[in-house]
Amino acid sequence: MNLFSGRATIAMTTILLGSSGALAAGDPGAGKGLFASHCAVCHSPNPGDNKTGPSLAGVVGSNSGAVPGFSFSTAMKNAGVTWDDATLDKFLANPTGFIHGTMMFVGLANAGDRADVIAYLHTLKK
Repeated sequence: MNLFSGRATIAMTTILLGSSGALAAGDPGAGKGLFASHCAVCHSPNPGDNKTGPSLAGVVGSNSGAVPGFSFSTAMKNAGVTWDDATLDKFLANPTGFIHGTMMFVGLANAGDRADVIAYLHTLKK
């Protein structure tokens, strides 16, 4: 016996998909705070300001290993990744699992935190 009527199933699916879509969008304000507390030790949001890690200004849409003036690992230079929401999410979840040999080893386990940081990264322009 089906526990849900057709309408209830459609309504539940709409609620679930709507919720995940909202979560996936992320909050750039929250992401800015997470960036400051988790990422800014190694990365700058300012163009040309490389630290232990490269500047992340303009990272969305760029290619891996392509920030001028930063010495990337061979793995990052050869990864052939274009940084979009999906690749950033995979990388931030498990950097060394996504790009074996990367120098970055700190990730963000929480999917909501990753979505927020990615939303913030979208605001960083070159």
